[in-house]
Amino acid sequence: MSSTPTAEQEPSTADQAAAERTEDINNAVIRLAGNSQDGIQTIGGVLAKLAGRSAQEVMTYMTIPSTISGGASIFQVRIGSGEVLSPGDEADFLVAFYQDSYENHINNLREGGVCLYDSDHVEPDMTDKRFTFVGVPMTSTTVEAIGGSARDRGKNIFVLGLITNLFDLQREKLVHIIENQFKNKHESVLRNAMLAFDAGYAYQLGDIFNRSYEFEPGEAKSDGRITTDGNTALTYGLLAAGVRYGAGYPITPWSSIMELLRSELPKYGGIFVQSEDELAAISTAIGFAYSGHLAATGSSGPGLSLKMEAMGYASMAELPLIVINVQRGGPSTGLPTSVEQSDLMQAIYGSHGDTPRVVIAPKDVEDCYYIAIEAGRIAREFSTPVVILTDQALSSRIEAFPEPDVSGVTSPELNLEPRDEDFKPYPFDAETSHAPPGTRMAGGKYPVVTGLEHDEWGHPTSSPEIHQKMTDRRRDKHKRLAASLPLPEIHGEKEGEVLLIGWGSTWGPIREAVNVARESGHEVSAIHLRHIHPMPEGIDGIMNAFKRVLVIEMNDEGMYGYGQLATLLRARYADNKIKSLTKCDGLNFKIRQIIAGIENSSD
Repeated sequence: MSSTPTAEQEPSTADQAAAERTEDINNAVIRLAGNSQDGIQTIGGVLAKLAGRSAQEVMTYMTIPSTISGGASIFQVRIGSGEVLSPGDEADFLVAFYQDSYENHINNLREGGVCLYDSDHVEPDMTDKRFTFVGVPMTSTTVEAIGGSARDRGKNIFVLGLITNLFDLQREKLVHIIENQFKNKHESVLRNAMLAFDAGYAYQLGDIFNRSYEFEPGEAKSDGRITTDGNTALTYGLLAAGVRYGAGYPITPWSSIMELLRSELPKYGGIFVQSEDELAAISTAIGFAYSGHLAATGSSGPGLSLKMEAMGYASMAELPLIVINVQRGGPSTGLPTSVEQSDLMQAIYGSHGDTPRVVIAPKDVEDCYYIAIEAGRIAREFSTPVVILTDQALSSRIEAFPEPDVSGVTSPELNLEPRDEDFKPYPFDAETSHAPPGTRMAGGKYPVVTGLEHDEWGHPTSSPEIHQKMTDRRRDKHKRLAASLPLPEIHGEKEGEVLLIGWGSTWGPIREAVNVARESGHEVSAIHLRHIHPMPEGIDGIMNAFKRVLVIEMNDEGMYGYGQLATLLRARYADNKIKSLTKCDGLNFKIRQIIAGIENSSD
């Protein structure tokens, strides 16, 4: 990058040549392909953090092997000066560490893109004129820079230095991020990392690739922003919601929420219990809720299945409980490190009997924080279990967003205020909340909490009339919740040819697809459901203004040709213009797949 000349200093010929070789860009998709042991997630994470601190928008995408022995892995980071809604369909730059990395990912590089490869391990097809190939001896140069027995363990940091120079990134900020990354390691680890970084930064591409890039100034504010992943944002949202007690059992990709809760809750006077299994975990969380606290537990799809009987107890006892499900590919062990949205029906209907519960889903990393606060509000106000359906893509994705407003953080106070003589925990005709053990009852009559059907005081009963009334009560309070929910925002015009409907992490790709379609002259709009069960009232009024409705979700079309949300919408509104666009290949939707779905929906 050349500096701006002053009036007293004319630019030299070298400066002018450098300026001509520097290309201003506002968006770049960089895909790093190697093995899980190569630390490519570290490179991508550092780049994402830098973007968040440099007024750039950023979104990442990663795949990691599900086997303990490791295997092929990628990390894709999209950095942009304007709004970034998806990790990108195709890469502009591919960094290939090995021959299989090159062979498996070269077709994910856009035509005209740059393949930066380790010439110690990769022999590309140089006759392929679609791309520009740039070979760098990454392994041997790293070994030379670090020396000793470290071998090529710093190759990822060498590549980070190379990228820093190539894109004229802010070196000082990057060095600070690297120092923080390794501050808890032995000083030799940081020293080797900086040796590798400096070697990569100083490496002269020269005649191999005589270009450099510079990002245009970002539109976002660089101050007061958070750069983090979805699981971290969700965890701190639980703290802000007033959760101080919880229990869980490890499973990918929920485990990092559990680990963070276990370290953070004691700082706020709380506790998190790592239980011996999923049944014990939710039962422990129910115990916390019975004691009068807003409690949380979580898992992924297989663990949610195991929690279902106890969730039925929480619904019958009407206890405030948050259950997090970080969805992954199934069934059974399935694709534990890949994304899917196939647990919706399980979340709503998984338990035996008529078991109403609330199901909500965050749309992006920032919303993971706020969805936890919303879950806490609903669980308390309606004394009900609330399921948060996030997914693997959101759990590991890194995004930058404004620092959350903490003015509305909930105080987790235990309500032991005496209840008056008319208090009943389960009145037929009114709303009330759970009274924790130890609460004084002015009338001298104390309630009972049980999983059996019960009367207004909680006493077990087998009365057909009371069972019907209590079923009505549990259902109707969820209907009252539905009536209070706002309609989703319409992205685009309020009427047109096609309305796209999505939920969860499909928000960004759907929104970007709408923008692309509208630029091409198509009358396409979208809504995104944050509250899935119950749904807000009035969605049919939005759909009626469009000729076609296409529901986009990452699950299978099943026996009857409709995804899980589409099935719910068709059952709710009996509208045969509701169609499905589904897939369950373990990958996020690409923009071009949604555009193709829009075009094919007219058939």
